Amino acid sequence: MPAEWRYRGRAVTAEDILFIRQFIADHPSMSRRKLSAELCEAWQWKQANGALCDMVCRGLLLMLHRAGEVELPAIRQISLNPFVRRERPQSILIDMTPLAGAFADIGPISVQQVRRTSDEPLFNSLIEHHHYLGYEQPVGEHLKYLIWAQGRPIACMAWSSAPRHLGSRDRHIGWSAEARRRNIRFIAYNTRFLILPWVQVPHLASHILGRIASALSRDWEQLYGHPVYFAETFIDPSRFRGTCYRAANWKLLGLTTGRGKDSTSKRPNRSIKEVLGLPLTPRFRELLIQA
Repeated sequence: MPAEWRYRGRAVTAEDILFIRQFIADHPSMSRRKLSAELCEAWQWKQANGALCDMVCRGLLLMLHRAGEVELPAIRQISLNPFVRRERPQSILIDMTPLAGAFADIGPISVQQVRRTSDEPLFNSLIEHHHYLGYEQPVGEHLKYLIWAQGRPIACMAWSSAPRHLGSRDRHIGWSAEARRRNIRFIAYNTRFLILPWVQVPHLASHILGRIASALSRDWEQLYGHPVYFAETFIDPSRFRGTCYRAANWKLLGLTTGRGKDSTSKRPNRSIKEVLGLPLTPRFRELLIQA
């Protein structure tokens, strides 16, 4: 048996495995789901917002079960994977009258965080039907923003947890592997940015980026119990120049390798992207390198 297992950044020692074996033996009637929740409580394994790390714990238990280190109870119910069978967002009718003109002429702009609100389906629908990548259900911590003007939506922006390994970003921050494992949750990744196609307003995109950057950390902490200190995004230079990001003070950090996280070789298997970053606090590097 290895002296130590590691799963999703958590070290699991031989003593931990013995504890899990005894925990299972002491609760013979518990389902796998209940064991996972109770083990999280016993370990006080919780997210920053107080929620149990239940899904991560289930993955850890399954890994140890498959390796023969523990024996989980038999599966009682096979649940359908909601991410595999999830229905695509339905189209929602909105006002598509062209909106064009100077930025000052379109009236006040409001920015609304819609994650876990009644307007989240509208956000999902707009991304699905008007963004060239379509809608993809985020996994982990994420926020969704709708931008409004003249009583109707004009733009959308989505944020999620950051990729764990990103060479140009990691070199820019200068953190150790341990600091990255501990502090990756303090980085937000901009996954989608959509100005609706019938909206043609100069400087609108950079204005939206500035507005959301000033609210992002506060909104993240309100929903997930911790702030974010740095923002990042990818730009496909074959499609976009990233002018609005640069106008909003985002900096080029480098390029991706063109290899996805599941790549088994050193050969690029997708387009190479530019990596842009934006500090959300002057102390971002000091806060992120703490191990």
